Parts: sequence; structure tokens; C-alpha cells
Amino acid sequence: MSMFTVTDASQVFTFELTDAAAEKVTALIASEDAPGELALRVAVRPGGCSGFSYEMFFDGDIAEDDHQVEHGGVKVVIDPASQQMLKGATLDFKDGLQGAGFSISNPNSERSCGCGQSFS
Repeated sequence: MSMFTVTDASQVFTFELTDAAAEKVTALIASEDAPGELALRVAVRPGGCSGFSYEMFFDGDIAEDDHQVEHGGVKVVIDPASQQMLKGATLDFKDGLQGAGFSISNPNSERSCGCGQSFS
């Protein structure tokens, strides 16, 4: 597992990205037909049955106050509002008999809903 650290003047922020997740994101970005550089944006939004849900998408519009890091050729950006809820979280990708997909293991999550799509 790989880990990167984003540091600003007020605190240290860690968000882990496994090698499997970095490889899958690299492949997905390569298959996009988009001009310019794309980054993986990871965010937390209000919604879902437990209160919050994760959002991940490719973004070419990076704000000045976004936290940015590059790992394994993948640029990851996290907006300031999501940073507190993603501190110490790990993004992974699994591909197995039960299906394939990304998952976030988050130490800040107190509970999640039955469908696994939201948390609080």
C-alpha cells in the first residue's frame, strides 16, 4: 500500500491510495477522450440514507485551495470541505468474483447504511 501526505500550514493531512487503485485510475484516465490533464477528485457530499456519500470523478478544473498530490502518475485532488472527513482514509480498488469497484476505508466514519453507499 502506498501513502501520500498533503501538508498545509495548519495541519498534516493523509489520504492513502493503494497501488491497485492508482493502476485502475491510470487506466481509466487513459481511456478518457478529454483534452488536457485530468485529476481524480475525491469528495464528500451531503446525501444518502446515513447523511454523507462519497463522490469520485475526473476533473480538469482544479481550484487554488484544493489539496493536490500525485501518486503513481495519478493526480488526486480533495476540496477543503471534504478534507476533514477524508483524513486518514484509504482508496482501494478490488476486482473479484463478487464484482469490481473502488472502496474507501474511512476511520472518520461512525456508521454506514445497509447499501454501503453512504456514511455518517
